[in-house]
Amino acid sequence: MKVARATWEALGTSVVLQVSDPAALGPARVLVERELAEIDRACSRFRTDSELMRVNAAGGRAVHVNPLLIEALSVALRAAELTDGDVDPTIGTALELAGYDRDWSLLAPPPTQANPPGAPSSPPSAAPLAAPLLGAPRIRARVRAGWRTVELDSEGQTIRVPAPIKLDLGATAKALAADRAAKAVAQATGVGVLVSLGGDISISGEAPEGGWRVHVTDDHRSHHSAPGQTIAIADGGLATSSTAVRRWSQQGATRHHIIDPDTQEPVTHTWRTVSVAAVDCVDANIASTAALVRAQDAPAWLDELGLPARLVDPAGRVRTLGDWPAEPGMMSEASL
Repeated sequence: MKVARATWEALGTSVVLQVSDPAALGPARVLVERELAEIDRACSRFRTDSELMRVNAAGGRAVHVNPLLIEALSVALRAAELTDGDVDPTIGTALELAGYDRDWSLLAPPPTQANPPGAPSSPPSAAPLAAPLLGAPRIRARVRAGWRTVELDSEGQTIRVPAPIKLDLGATAKALAADRAAKAVAQATGVGVLVSLGGDISISGEAPEGGWRVHVTDDHRSHHSAPGQTIAIADGGLATSSTAVRRWSQQGATRHHIIDPDTQEPVTHTWRTVSVAAVDCVDANIASTAALVRAQDAPAWLDELGLPARLVDPAGRVRTLGDWPAEPGMMSEASL
């Protein structure tokens, strides 16, 4: 089985498409691009014409939307329920106050510029993130987020969010797009397919012999020589969430996009990177994001769920859980 591959940019991140039959690559890319365009029109927080922006700007009124946004918000609310609110889609205002108020590519880089995409890198220190955050003035949303305040009418296809709360589906919409795209390609072409959106991976159809090889690291754009682990996966989904990569500078402090709903601020004193395997990309992403919010409580929670996981602490020490393959020479324990 010969694997073909295509890469491009969409949704503010990198897209990797792999199929088990080179003849299917062209049609597969068309299907993936269509799915991503539809997700962008429905769920983008940075497009003035997106349906999500209409809901956020409605001033608390119910808004009629298309089925895709209904599905995406249903997934996000399920994530909140499964994580007791640790993954909350009503953190839009908190993200804006933290400086994430425009497309990622337009944000000011943190004071210490990371290596360019594709270049070998060493594990980043947590200090540049933790110190400015602890020393900077506290930035709080004036309105507490609360996923239970969202009114979703699936039959009437309406969404109502109390003003001035704003939705952000970034924690789940990208994973949903990966799952939808992989499934669409497999159903239309009959080939095995891997779709990766910013390192969030969904697999559908028959995998190549030995599985799809994936290098798990802090930054999905990194060269394969970057610190990390190469594993093989045959089905389901894999997601990696990190506080070390998607960062920016705001008022001299380094910020990131993982928000703790309790404080309405980027989480601190947590894992640098968490990778989780699950039945699909959505569930893997829900677990990896919640693990960063739960910090030291994450290993016990992931163990209870029975999800294979790889956690990297701020010093670069690795801890694996469940059926995740151990790494040669890996330290037996990592802690915060």
